[in-house]
Amino acid sequence: MSDIVQAPPIAAQREDRQVKLVKMASFGAGERPTVAISAATALAILLLWWIVSALGVVPHLFLPRPDEVLIQIGLIYRDGYAGASLSEHVFASLFRIIVAALIAISAGIPIGLLMGLNRWAKGVLDAPIEFYWPLPPLSYLPLMIIWLGIGETSKITLLVLAMFAPICLSAQAGVRSLPIERVNAARSLGASRLQLFIDIVLPSALPEILTGIRIALGVGWGTLVAAELIASTRGIGFMIMSASQFLATDVVFVGIGIIAICAFTFSAAIRFLEAFLVPWKGKL
Repeated sequence: MSDIVQAPPIAAQREDRQVKLVKMASFGAGERPTVAISAATALAILLLWWIVSALGVVPHLFLPRPDEVLIQIGLIYRDGYAGASLSEHVFASLFRIIVAALIAISAGIPIGLLMGLNRWAKGVLDAPIEFYWPLPPLSYLPLMIIWLGIGETSKITLLVLAMFAPICLSAQAGVRSLPIERVNAARSLGASRLQLFIDIVLPSALPEILTGIRIALGVGWGTLVAAELIASTRGIGFMIMSASQFLATDVVFVGIGIIAICAFTFSAAIRFLEAFLVPWKGKL
């Protein structure tokens, strides 16, 4: 009889050949949170500010200490500034920014999507948008005053023009970056034009659109001071410009801080919306 070789059990073979999972090395900033680094950086900047102002490296007129700015915030909150309370200044600026943002979003997204889908729309609208988009808002501020007067209409229109272009161009870029394979796959499955737009085009362009809205809000807050130059008596930008005329640097710092807090809050809200609506961004 021939020798019989007993084969090892299948379970033992599987144990010997266990698959070892290898974690891929991350690229770029990675997925680890950076909140601690950002907080440490902010504290370092505040400490440096306090040291420079306390040692008198920069004259006190131009750089007050952080504690003096905090005291000034309390005084403005209690007594107001330039005939209006702090809440009235903040609400006036928020009203202008929010109304202008809603108009810019409601107009910029459809026009940008249309420009990405239709060559005639792109050919007609691309030239005027690209012409005015690089211009600083102060360059056409006099035209706003001449055409629309010195009321709220001119201020909001200036902000709308500043925020419209980033949203529109981002929506167009989102459509242009859509892989043609997705479109062809949907067509092969019998998708109609409406289904193709709702299920393929819009979700693919949404990350770019949200990024454009974030950029537009930053541009809008940067334009706010220029917008509130137009015969304003309320607003954070008005408060900054009025304080600068009297060399009230601490009040200027208060206004800058309020704008920074508001802008950060708006940006954080868009980031939260982005994480909710497009959780796949950066993972595909």
